[in-house]
Amino acid sequence: MKTNLPGLTARIMMLSALVIGVLAAAGCVYQLGSSLPPNLQTIYLPMFVNKCGEPQVENDTTRAAIQEFQKDGTLRVVPSAAEADLVLEVTLNRYKLTPLRYERDQSRTTREYRLRIGADVVVRKTKPAGILTRASVEGETTFLVAGDLTNSKRTALPAAALYLAHQIVETVTEAW
Repeated sequence: MKTNLPGLTARIMMLSALVIGVLAAAGCVYQLGSSLPPNLQTIYLPMFVNKCGEPQVENDTTRAAIQEFQKDGTLRVVPSAAEADLVLEVTLNRYKLTPLRYERDQSRTTREYRLRIGADVVVRKTKPAGILTRASVEGETTFLVAGDLTNSKRTALPAAALYLAHQIVETVTEAW
């Protein structure tokens, strides 16, 4: 049995081109890089507003968000609103500890907690001024109590702040 290899290859290539064309027409093409408009390249992050009642949580969450934007690289973080295409306003409004696991022989002593930090996010465009998007996001982590609860919460905060920062960056960069 003899096969027509060049003819088969040509048919496979035509079929592949047809499939790619149909997917492109249907909007199923993966885009590399940012989907942000080209005029949006910089972002300013003022200190987050802390309305959640937990002291100093705004420091860790703001720092984590700046680092996450720098790591993502889609938008360049600038030191002032005057230099920015976008301004990110974040209000921390929820800080919740949920007991997950208790000591075996002491049912009232919590061994593991879930820490959740919730925030409202507003992204403003500077020129022309206007709100681009609003969202509520949440960061969380779980932690074991080692020693006292206050120090354990302080140790767990950076992980929850990082998760929150990731959610914020996704909200901003995927809004388009």
